[in-house]
Amino acid sequence: MENIDKLIGQLALDSQIHTSDIPKIDLYVDQVIQLFETSFHDTKRFSDDKILTKTMINNYAKGKLFYPVQHKKYTPDHIMLINLIYQMKSTLSINDVKKVLEKVNEKAQMQELDLSAFYETYLALQQDNQVAFREEVERQAKAVENTQGEADEELSKVLFIASLVHKSNLYRRAAEKLADELVREQADGKSTY
Repeated sequence: MENIDKLIGQLALDSQIHTSDIPKIDLYVDQVIQLFETSFHDTKRFSDDKILTKTMINNYAKGKLFYPVQHKKYTPDHIMLINLIYQMKSTLSINDVKKVLEKVNEKAQMQELDLSAFYETYLALQQDNQVAFREEVERQAKAVENTQGEADEELSKVLFIASLVHKSNLYRRAAEKLADELVREQADGKSTY
């Protein structure tokens, strides 16, 4: 198996928009796109991939995934919400993302939620996830190596890929179940946040 440190380094796990990266002034859509391109450039699979586009942002706005902007300018809160959408949309459907963030949007818009504090907590959880991810990837690589030895590097890599995909699917399914549960609680008026 190839060097796990090299693989993990290529993932650019530290790429993120921190609250300190977000300007204190409201931004136009092109400036928001540039902020995301700069922050997540190293996470692209292919160099011509787009992180975020005007069409994406407009679709999020039309779909009410974040509360309305004023005068075509995005506040720091909008940027934090767009980043949450960006992170979630690769795993959850856009409808699920909208439902999961619905109360967060409402509370942020009504200024009943300190979105910066919520977002900082999210970033801290991401840091913990990165440590756990590294440990888990190393553990899985060793497990594959123990079952395959030096027999066939290609087969070992296929097993490693299949194992990572399986783990990813387990996390996606857990997130979907939690999203469904949250939606049911909101419909029943039992939501606690």
